[in-house]
Amino acid sequence: MQARDRLPNQAQFITVFLHSMDYLSSMSRSSVKTPADQSLVKESGYEGRGLDFITPETPEPGSVIEVAPGVFWLRFPLPMRGLNHINLWALRDGDGWVIVDTGIADKVSKTIWKTHFEALLGGRPVNRVICTHLHPDHTGLAGWLCRKFGAPLLMTRGEYFLCRLMAADTGKVAPKEGIKFYQKAGFSEAQLELYKTRFGGFGKAIVPLPQSYDRLVDGELGLIGGRVWRVVIGSGHSPEHACLYCPELNLALTGDQLLPNISSNVSVWPTEPESNPLEDWIQSCHKLMREFPEDILIGPAHGIPFRGAHKRLSKLIEHHEKALNRLAEHCRTPRLATGVYSVLFRREITDGNRIMAVGESIAHLNCLRARGVVSRRLNDKGQFTYKTRTGWKA
Repeated sequence: MQARDRLPNQAQFITVFLHSMDYLSSMSRSSVKTPADQSLVKESGYEGRGLDFITPETPEPGSVIEVAPGVFWLRFPLPMRGLNHINLWALRDGDGWVIVDTGIADKVSKTIWKTHFEALLGGRPVNRVICTHLHPDHTGLAGWLCRKFGAPLLMTRGEYFLCRLMAADTGKVAPKEGIKFYQKAGFSEAQLELYKTRFGGFGKAIVPLPQSYDRLVDGELGLIGGRVWRVVIGSGHSPEHACLYCPELNLALTGDQLLPNISSNVSVWPTEPESNPLEDWIQSCHKLMREFPEDILIGPAHGIPFRGAHKRLSKLIEHHEKALNRLAEHCRTPRLATGVYSVLFRREITDGNRIMAVGESIAHLNCLRARGVVSRRLNDKGQFTYKTRTGWKA
């Protein structure tokens, strides 16, 4: 969460990440550093138990490792401390390649890709570009790659159009709906002003997407490299996140939907204030347990590929259910969304992480509301307060 300290003259650029990536996972109340990868943090007491990582070493940025026949793991850097890398994937596909996720749109990532074009791809073309979801570390260079190779972009409908919608806000003033959303959450006037100044930076971290795309659909089958791959869609971290599963290789590329050491940020945003993404996330974890065998190799977007998917998914479900119980107990006294940070996050909430913190807090509160555990009302200041219903027991 110290990205603003690292790049002090690129505040708007960093704001893109604060509004779109899973930084809050590094603030989780149950987080400590993992020895396997110092860029990640994990739930305390977990320590990767039950997970079988394919390597104990953290790869260097720009490195390439073949994790299965024709499936190459590409490590790219990200310009922040809390989450300093992303895993991208190159899949052999006949006389060309399929790229899964693309990295952030910066000079460093482009330079690494240009090296890979010859050293890894051997000068052969990219046939397709697949983005698991809309966030800039995944879509940042999709437009650049698609135009360079004349390749189609493949995404789910929800991710493609939301990405274009958010990019279209670049440079615009903060909407009144957003100001009202954070006002009701409990933001001070100074915090609202900061939100206004930081709004509209999403498009600065992506090359514009192509004007058309090929839609990925849940359960859809397709051939890559002569092998059948199936689309498995999850939700919560983003609206329609695509995972790619190859039964023959017993391998799934899961983007941010399943990570080994951190829990991806699950937030409510002003565009859909009554949404319940945390319930979507929990149900998606159950879905992946049904779809994937326990011994499957998981290729995550952050961290090291691992086996032990069911154990990890069970831990993620448990992690959020415990947080919901703590929150319900805390709300026996009426609370603002900005007044529940202490039971959800260990780190201090600052100007650099407040947007993500309140979004995740509201996600938990909306989940409790949907389950009938808490009620919500407007106080005399026009702020939402949340109170646990009489008779609730953990």
